[in-house]
Amino acid sequence: MICFPNAKINIGLNIIRKREDGYHDIESIMYPLKGIVYDALEIIQSSEFGVQSSGIKIPGDEKNNLCVKAYHLIAKDYPLPPIKIYLHKAIPIGAGLGGGSADGAFMIRLLNDEFKLGLAWGEMHHYARQLGSDCSFFISNQPVFAEGKGDELEPVQLSLSNYHIAVVYPNIHINTAEAYREMDEGQGTRDEGKKQLIELIKLPIEKWKGNIVNDFEEAIFPKQPEIKKIKEKLYSLGALYASMSGSGSAVYGIFNPLDRRPTGFKKETKVKKYFRKLQVWEGKLT
Repeated sequence: MICFPNAKINIGLNIIRKREDGYHDIESIMYPLKGIVYDALEIIQSSEFGVQSSGIKIPGDEKNNLCVKAYHLIAKDYPLPPIKIYLHKAIPIGAGLGGGSADGAFMIRLLNDEFKLGLAWGEMHHYARQLGSDCSFFISNQPVFAEGKGDELEPVQLSLSNYHIAVVYPNIHINTAEAYREMDEGQGTRDEGKKQLIELIKLPIEKWKGNIVNDFEEAIFPKQPEIKKIKEKLYSLGALYASMSGSGSAVYGIFNPLDRRPTGFKKETKVKKYFRKLQVWEGKLT
């Protein structure tokens, strides 16, 4: 059985405070990029457990792979047979797109479907939270308001259906833990109320610029000015809203729906043409 774990973007990311447990309380809107930026994940029943990957090289020990962790987490409670895991990695690592979290969450869903475990949504969310802060989001894979460590999720009425998005990855790896340290040592955290972001997201998308912000940009842009330049260029190319996703380094721009040619093929934005040396994904949001 095969599935295609998709990336996500953060629309606004406010760092509220550092917690006593070392994590940070945040608030953000998380939106899935279905069919635009995604990995491929397959499991096959086997005589012994194993993992094979292709595409982007995954650093670190195999036992720390979230797909592997998801399997062993569920195997503690359910009699799973040995499987072979095949993961083709296309979502860049250290880009703020949630690729690793998506893989772990989709593995939970895949195991549930393949072996007919009958896990309820709440149970899958419970397993996902044990894997990481963003993992729970990918179980439902719908727009949410995230708070706490990013694992307290509330559905949000937000549809960007038919808007066009361009995601640019500048080939820079950002370590999330280091990004948080930069925030702690720099401007610190700020107390932004939950209602503010929830209210701001209701504004017309043309008014998001300057109102909905990603706090990480203030720490990342001075050290990585090329990321800031990508955001500025997306605006000059016609983006209604542009932002770094998560702690970076990927930057996205949301554009008006593209007209269709008589042949049915969409007109392209100028993003791919301009960023020839970088990775760019484009598509219609759903």
